[in-house]
Amino acid sequence: IKASEFIGKTLFLRLKKNKKKIIPIVIFESTVYPGLTEEICIPIIEKHLNGKVNIDFLCGYSPERINPGDKQRTIGKIIKLTSGMDPETADWVDKFYASFIKAGTYKTDSIKIAETAKVIENTQRDINIALVNEIAMICRKLKIDTLDVLEAASTKWNFLKFKPGLVGGHCIGVDPYYLSHRVKMEGYTPEVVLTGRKINNSIGDWIIDELLKILTSKSFKIEGLEFLILGITFKENCPDIRNSGVLKLIQKIKSHGILVSVYDPVVDYNQLKNNNDFVFLKSMPNHSEFDVIVGAVPHDEFKKIGANTYKNLIKENGHFLDIKGFLPRSLDPLRL
Repeated sequence: IKASEFIGKTLFLRLKKNKKKIIPIVIFESTVYPGLTEEICIPIIEKHLNGKVNIDFLCGYSPERINPGDKQRTIGKIIKLTSGMDPETADWVDKFYASFIKAGTYKTDSIKIAETAKVIENTQRDINIALVNEIAMICRKLKIDTLDVLEAASTKWNFLKFKPGLVGGHCIGVDPYYLSHRVKMEGYTPEVVLTGRKINNSIGDWIIDELLKILTSKSFKIEGLEFLILGITFKENCPDIRNSGVLKLIQKIKSHGILVSVYDPVVDYNQLKNNNDFVFLKSMPNHSEFDVIVGAVPHDEFKKIGANTYKNLIKENGHFLDIKGFLPRSLDPLRL
């Protein structure tokens, strides 16, 4: 809404000086619920511009598909979805992106189709992660190693290779709610989509509950234990902590009186300056001894560290918790 207001006001000032009567084109790239561009954004622009779409300005939609932290699939290597208010605008938008997106473009028949396609891309991933998270809970009950099960199943060509773990960030953990919100307005409540969200939102609590059961069974006094969390960003090799599942995990840990230290080699430290929930280490500790080391985010740097280095950081009767399956197996970590 704020962006649309700004665009409308800006176009109003620009068009007053527009002697050549050039018609501007507004292209939205944000992930939104199906219909939002036409139902919410365009009317706001019209109001502040004091004009009409397809007369005073044109509108298109092309959702971004950038994968944060992925240095292989950069913007030019990902097919771009394009769309427009009418066929002529859609053609212009498509040609515009095709001029610099090497992977090519895919022109949809309407803005709504492009909006929905983007939302379900992230919703599908969220549901797939929720499935393997529930499988992890099942395997835990059956005393089976989840990653061993997934490795065996992935030998079939059409098995989707997802791993259990925390779900955060500003896309996967958010976009399913956009879709749910819009379809609820039509009188339908999506069950699979919201169940996936429920599972992924609760997985952090389940992980810590399972760990505390083990520690309690071995006569650990929970309050006062020292934890080292490896990684705090919402995904590997990415500096962003927005909606990070690790932050929620830390809150759960601290609620039991546990002391928390965090090391993350790629995080944007400026995002952590005002956080008093943990001690942030600016380098990997050498001699500190922890009761529990939690492998939370599989940054490449962590994968390069050998088992002996990790062993030197933990007390003799300490435990490793491997949330994403990247710590050396010789450490015998508790895994999802």
